[in-house]
Amino acid sequence: MVESIEKIDDQASLYYLEEAPVSKAIMHMVIPMMLSFIVTIIYNITDAFFIGKLDNTAMMASVTLALAFSCVLMALGHLFGVGAGTYVSRLLGEGNSESAKIVCSVNFWSSILTGVIFMALCLPLLSPILQLLGAQGDTLLYTRNYILVFVIGAPFVIANLSLEETVRAEGASTASMIGLTAGVVVNIILDPIFIFLLDLDIMGAALASVLGNMVSVAWFIYYLQRKSSVQSVAIKDFKPSKEIYKNIIKVGISAFLLDGFMVITTLLFNNYSMLYGNSVVAGLGISQRVIQIIDFVGMGFSMGAVPLIAYSYSAKNQERLRLIIKTTALYMVGITLGLSLILFALRSQVIGIFSIDPEVIAIGQTILVAQLCSTIFAGLSALFTGIFQAFGTGVQSTVMSSLRGVIFIPILIYGNLIFAVNGVIWANTISEGLTCLVGLILFLGISKKINRSTHEV
Repeated sequence: MVESIEKIDDQASLYYLEEAPVSKAIMHMVIPMMLSFIVTIIYNITDAFFIGKLDNTAMMASVTLALAFSCVLMALGHLFGVGAGTYVSRLLGEGNSESAKIVCSVNFWSSILTGVIFMALCLPLLSPILQLLGAQGDTLLYTRNYILVFVIGAPFVIANLSLEETVRAEGASTASMIGLTAGVVVNIILDPIFIFLLDLDIMGAALASVLGNMVSVAWFIYYLQRKSSVQSVAIKDFKPSKEIYKNIIKVGISAFLLDGFMVITTLLFNNYSMLYGNSVVAGLGISQRVIQIIDFVGMGFSMGAVPLIAYSYSAKNQERLRLIIKTTALYMVGITLGLSLILFALRSQVIGIFSIDPEVIAIGQTILVAQLCSTIFAGLSALFTGIFQAFGTGVQSTVMSSLRGVIFIPILIYGNLIFAVNGVIWANTISEGLTCLVGLILFLGISKKINRSTHEV
C-alpha cells in the first residue's frame, strides 16, 4: 500500500517531465526561470540604490571589485548544482528515484563542505585576495568588510545555488522560483535596516545578502524533505561514491568554466572599451542593461528545458526528446527575433532614455545593434550547452562553456588592432557566432549516438 502511494506521488511530481504536453511543459519550466531573473534584476538595482544613498564612491567601487569574488562562489555552486541537477533528471528518467535521493543529498552536503573548506582557506588569505581584486586606498577596508561576510557565509551561498538546480531538476520550477524570490525579498527588506538603522554600511549589504541565501536554503531543504517524493537532503542518504562525483563533475565543470570565463571576458571588454573614452563605456553599459531583457529569454529557455531534455533522454523517449528540443529552439528564436526587431527599430529612443549626450546616443546605437545581432547566437549556444549537459556529455558541454571565452580574447585583441573601436564593439558578436557554429557541429556529431541510445531498451 505504501509503495503504491509513493508511486502515485512520484508520478504527480514528474508530470511536467514525463506526461504534460511539450509546449505546456516548456512554459511551466521557463516562465518561473524568467520571473526569477526579473526578481534578481530588481534586487541588483535595489542593492545599488541603497549603497548609493550612502554617497560614498569608495563603497560603490568596493562592490564592483568584489564582483569577481562573488562569481567564484557562483561557479562553485553551479559546479555541484548543474552537475547534480542534470544527473538527477537522468536518473528520474530511468525510474531510479532512490539513486536520485542519494545524488541530491551528496550534492547538498558536498556544497556545504566545499563552502566550509573555502571559508577556511580564504580567512587567512584575505589580504592577498584583496590585492588580487585590486582593492587599495579607500576601497581596501570596505572591500575587506564586504568580502569577509561572504567568506563566512560561503557554505550557504554555494548550497543555495546548488539546491536551486536540483529542485528544478525534478520539474518543480515554481518551487525553485519561490526559493530564489524569498531570498531576494528578505535581502531587499534587510538592506535598509542593516545599512542605515544599524549603521553597518557596506557590511550590512553583504550580511543582508548572506541571510537572504540562508532563507532560500531553508526553503529548499523544507521542499526536498517535506514536499519532494524523489529527492532528499537527509544525512542518511549521504552515500558518496566515485561514480556519483564523476557524473556530477563531468557536467558541472562546464558551468564552473562558463562562470569563470564570463568574469574574464567582461573585464577585458570593459578595459578595451575604456581606451576609446567615456562615451563608449557609457554606451556599452546602457546596451548591456537593455540587452539583458533578451538575454534572459535565451537563458530562461536553455536552462528551463534542461530537466525536460535529460528526463526524456534517459527515459529513451526519442519522439518527446526531439519535440522538446525543436519546440524550445523555435520558441526561443521566435521571441528573441521579435524583441530584437523591436529594439532595433527603437534603438535611438531606447538609448535616449538613459542618456541625452549625442555622442553616447550615437555610439550606443552601434553597440546595441552589435549586441542585438549576437542574441540569437548566444541563445542557441546556451541551448546547445544545456543539451550537452542534459545528455551528460561532459566533453561537449565543457568545450561549449570554454570556447566563447577562449576565442573572444584573440578576436577582441586583433579586432582592436585592426578595426579599432568597431573591432571591440563587434568582437562579442563574432565570438558568439563562431561558438554557435561549433555547438551545431558538436550536436550533429553526437545526434546519431543519441538516436541509437534512445532506441536501446
